[in-house]
Amino acid sequence: MIETRELVCRYGDATALDGVSLTIADGEFVVLAGANGSGKTTLVRQFNGLETPEEGDVLVDGTPVEDDLVGARRRVGMVFQNPRDQFVAATIGEDVAFGPRNLGLDADEIDDRVADALAAVGMDGRHEERIDRLSGGEQERVAIAGALAMEPDHLVLDEPFTGLDEPARESVLDRLRALRADGTGIVVVTHDLRDVLALADRVVALADGKVAADARVGADAESAAAVRDALSGLGVRVPESQRWPGEAATTNDRC
Repeated sequence: MIETRELVCRYGDATALDGVSLTIADGEFVVLAGANGSGKTTLVRQFNGLETPEEGDVLVDGTPVEDDLVGARRRVGMVFQNPRDQFVAATIGEDVAFGPRNLGLDADEIDDRVADALAAVGMDGRHEERIDRLSGGEQERVAIAGALAMEPDHLVLDEPFTGLDEPARESVLDRLRALRADGTGIVVVTHDLRDVLALADRVVALADGKVAADARVGADAESAAAVRDALSGLGVRVPESQRWPGEAATTNDRC
């Protein structure tokens, strides 16, 4: 479980988070939505100690992040908006092995984790390929594999579909569906719900550094309509053609 309590973060005179309290359960698929500048990235970077709040607390499985930074980063894997920002090695296999190696695992365990992580993203057998020769979608999958090799309880992805073409988007979505089915908690940061809405258990929206909406989705059409209304005016893209889980199909949906 990830829990934040009254988080406050500032950059100079600008307040990025203003008293954010949030709990994310194990195995939950949460979409963290909001316009650019709403505080989404700042919030998720608190989850495993990449940033530290000026006020408030962050706990992972009941333990404050600052008390066990390694444990927090093992339990909460992060995939940045630009996957190139997190690559540390030239080849796929070496990059995915970096995290487990830093945990001090033995060579056999590292090899097993790398193989399992690459298989999970459909890139098994490609250990020796250079990352700089991969497509954007392939780089995104390598970044996900690197996080998975840490065997996290939660996987956080910041705008994972930015710059991806349709086949690459579908490939990443396939991985998220499989991870969700396996019980991995997932947090997707986005301002565009069209790709992930059908997978979500819950949508949390930020505006001006505060939680502006927090609702479960998929139970029935009434709750879907309520969430749609709550998101209106928050700079979140909810295409009119998007059918929410629980809503009946309309004539336009079938066209």
